Amino acid sequence: MPLATLSRLAAHAPLRVLVVHDGDTATLDCAGILHPLRLAAKCLGPERLTIDAQLLEAAVSASELQAQLILLVTAEDSAIANVSSMQAALSLCGSAQVWGAVGGAVHRAAGLADDVFAAHDLYSLESVPLTCRGGAASIDFALSLIEAIYGAALQSEIMEMLQVQQVRAGASNQAERFGALQPKLAEALQLMESHIEEPLATDDIANLVGISRRQLERLFKQFLGNVPSRYYLELRLRRGRQMLLESHHSIVQVGLMCGFSSGSHFSTAYGALYGLTPREERQRKLSSLSESAHDHTARL
Repeated sequence: MPLATLSRLAAHAPLRVLVVHDGDTATLDCAGILHPLRLAAKCLGPERLTIDAQLLEAAVSASELQAQLILLVTAEDSAIANVSSMQAALSLCGSAQVWGAVGGAVHRAAGLADDVFAAHDLYSLESVPLTCRGGAASIDFALSLIEAIYGAALQSEIMEMLQVQQVRAGASNQAERFGALQPKLAEALQLMESHIEEPLATDDIANLVGISRRQLERLFKQFLGNVPSRYYLELRLRRGRQMLLESHHSIVQVGLMCGFSSGSHFSTAYGALYGLTPREERQRKLSSLSESAHDHTARL
């Protein structure tokens, strides 16, 4: 899944990020993406992260591009909205492990204009392509990318540099994304979000919502690209990751509070999704905080 893939991108040395745009890099959409990422690259060094920006025409015509993450940024009235340009852009983005689209024109041309994510979210890291509506949300999107790949400590450092007090969430929760458009799905998502510590069985969720299990699975597959049980597991693990990074609860406590029967069960599931154990996650956070403190002291 995208969140797990994003966290694994940090293993690339260096991680190469390509920002493909159709105009002036000083526009809010493009600058909002590039500036935080370039600050992150400066903090991490070129051996860990490199950022490149290219015009769409040059990027598409290039014979070979070595980028694990490609972000396609366009203006509202971009010429990329024509079919041939979009096909070339999508072919380019498909060469990356993860890609994202920023700006309304990209969403429309990619067939996402009527999708509930594009309509209601500022941005989303939940599925491929990653999406961002552009404007000021580009800064929130870039900072969330930094956190997803390199952790909260680096994100905090970049926020301090930018004098940003808070990163807005892409959406407050999944249930709000659907609302009246898919009320049964929204109700099921709300049940999951309110039963993290004591998870409900898929059959119980379907019964409470008033539809069959098969109907519930069809809704999840259509709108979330996942089966209910897998989505529920990843929801609990995301909550666990947040608690690991932001609280002082023990790993066993975090696991129990996220509905896992034991610390070992939590660690196994966490490692399968994120590619590292909860203990390694905490150690990486502490290491990043220590490095940030050392760098800050060195600059004084």
